[in-house]
Amino acid sequence: MSNTTANAYLRNRILTASAEELRLMLYDGAIKFCHQALDAIREKQIEPGYNALMRAQKILLELSTSLKHDSDPDLCSKLSALYTYIYRLLVDANMQRQPEPVEEALRLLEYERQTWLMLMEQIDATPPGQTSPQAVTGAQQTAISSLSLNG
Repeated sequence: MSNTTANAYLRNRILTASAEELRLMLYDGAIKFCHQALDAIREKQIEPGYNALMRAQKILLELSTSLKHDSDPDLCSKLSALYTYIYRLLVDANMQRQPEPVEEALRLLEYERQTWLMLMEQIDATPPGQTSPQAVTGAQQTAISSLSLNG
């Protein structure tokens, strides 16, 4: 597939995606760039590592600024703190050129991606026009539990 075709496909995919799918794409992008950075750091390739970490950092900023604090201020505050923590890990990795902060950021991002997928599945399983309080509470608990940095 040519670059032009791939770019057109990606552009169309983004323009037609739901808000939930867009957030999943952001997680996927951050994870992809963290893997690229990790490979570059391990191979002592400074510029590609820097560029990949900067792209991941930009995605973390987008994840943080796109939170809707008016819908659930407490949860959004905790997620914002998590995104800030991951962002700082990526900054540390860029400064130290060490793989450990990227590895920790990756673990957290992959866990958040899985959490987001579970939430999307719960939303899809809820009949249109109905919001299950248990589903919302369960999703919130899952998101909150993902904030544990030790687990």
